[in-house]
Amino acid sequence: MTGVLVKISSVLTKIEEYIMAILMGALTIIMITAVIYRYFLKDPITWAGEVSIFLLIWTSFIGGSWGLKYGTQASVTFLVDAVADDKKRWIRMAQDIIMLLFLGILIAYSVKWMMLPSMLIQKSSALQLPMWIPYSAVPVGLLFAFVHILTHLVTRIMKKEELFLKKPKGGEGK
Repeated sequence: MTGVLVKISSVLTKIEEYIMAILMGALTIIMITAVIYRYFLKDPITWAGEVSIFLLIWTSFIGGSWGLKYGTQASVTFLVDAVADDKKRWIRMAQDIIMLLFLGILIAYSVKWMMLPSMLIQKSSALQLPMWIPYSAVPVGLLFAFVHILTHLVTRIMKKEELFLKKPKGGEGK
């Protein structure tokens, strides 16, 4: 089971990396183009701000999930640092369980929120894009994060943390 979860998490990570690269590239191009059109051509692009916000939302949720896999978020670790090494594993497993419960609740409520009739008919102001598309970043990002944390927990239980918790290329991690 550990191997399957690690493989799924690794595939999700690759997907997240591609999505983030595409979204950040698109965001950069749109923002530069919007600035050029607004300040140099005196003809603002009306939809650029809306699209930029949607891209940033998606990037934030996907990036947050990616960061959870590698533990790159800022954290306060004085409690974990104060206990003996053999107890750290148990504290981290408790953290994973609490995080899974929290993510599970958030996923359930975000899906319920997305299925509201008012949400399904709502459209964005500039593009008339159905709002469920940008809002779906919430359950998708949380679901990806859930898979990563579940994989953390299972690898810790099986004492195979080295299979999963590797440093990302070019970044800091566990």
